[in-house]
Amino acid sequence: MKFTYEAYTKAGAPKSGTIEAADQREAEEKLRKKDLLITQISSVESGSTKSKATVSGSKKKSKIPVKIVSEFARELSILVSTGTPLVDAIESLEEQSSSDIWTTILVNLRARLEEGDSLSAAMQAQHEVFGPVFCSLAAAGETGGNLDVMLNRVSKLLRQEAKIRANIAGAMMYPLLLTGLSVVVLGVMLCVVLPRFAGLFESIDSPLPATTKFLMFLSDLLRTYWWGIIPSAALVMTGIVYWLKSSVGRAFVENSALKLPVLGKTICSIQTARIFRVLGLLIESKVPILESIELTRRSVSNTLYRDLLTKAEEAVTIGESVSLALATDDLIVPSAVEAVKNAEQSGRMGPVMIQLADYLDEENETVIKSISSLIEPLIMIGLGLMVGFIAVSMFLPLFDLTASAGAQ
Repeated sequence: MKFTYEAYTKAGAPKSGTIEAADQREAEEKLRKKDLLITQISSVESGSTKSKATVSGSKKKSKIPVKIVSEFARELSILVSTGTPLVDAIESLEEQSSSDIWTTILVNLRARLEEGDSLSAAMQAQHEVFGPVFCSLAAAGETGGNLDVMLNRVSKLLRQEAKIRANIAGAMMYPLLLTGLSVVVLGVMLCVVLPRFAGLFESIDSPLPATTKFLMFLSDLLRTYWWGIIPSAALVMTGIVYWLKSSVGRAFVENSALKLPVLGKTICSIQTARIFRVLGLLIESKVPILESIELTRRSVSNTLYRDLLTKAEEAVTIGESVSLALATDDLIVPSAVEAVKNAEQSGRMGPVMIQLADYLDEENETVIKSISSLIEPLIMIGLGLMVGFIAVSMFLPLFDLTASAGAQ
């Protein structure tokens, strides 16, 4: 049976082709013996469809939080440092697992180890779960005899990533709740409170203010055609979500977000910190520079930064420095590029990049909290103005009626 594959060499160069094997596992084994890092493999008969292992791995990845993978790396590092065999260590972690999906992943991992695969090769079979950086650092740890150290580094990397996500989600939670509350309050006032004044307004023999007319029209529209407005709004929201998930929508949002006054710089700083942390960790772990850039690129989701790292990889291939390649666009913080330039000259790129990532993450955490603290009062002010506008619009006709009655 023939299999087509896409892989990377140890030097980080992409490679694709076909290979003869009895089944997929044998094909993967042959490619690993050639020191190739497999990214995709499929049988010729199935066309360009990804292998079953890749598809199932993708499903598993979507259900496995970063925190679980981080805790796995941390606990496995401790067990390995005490001299526990890998098979026994993973078996003990299976018993502690409370998730059926995660238990299945560990069972498959242990089965690969029992068949004679290395830890990195076993993880590579489920690379959508563990990721290219995890697999590469595990391979470096096995080669250098310091697997426990590498696993601990992976754990710190994933914990930091989970912390950043939690900070962003926590900072946006309260503003989102306030926004939802504003929508609910507006709906109640338009559909419940305002209609109670409709009869009173009709009895007033005087023209209504323009704001009151507008609110009455909006209230009638919502109450009369709610059966069409709600499904239409749901369809529009679904369309927006699908568009945002597409490559065009994602590229538009990423470009637009980077152009925002304050938020753009914060996004740039967050992406710089993440890239420097992964790249610095790989370089410090003695992974070749080209392979480090390639693995970092594959771990980044932002298309602009993926393109930047692709340019950096091409530049380094022809002999240019990493700092010069990163400075070609305004996507990397300038001060960080200058620090990397000096680190290249001193041969301390790995530690300097990790230190820069720590510094930027601390700054970003402060900025995110500041932005959140500014957004909250702005939303409260907007909610107050909205309620005040509706209240004044409802009571203005009553004030006119009172004034006219006093004059008579």
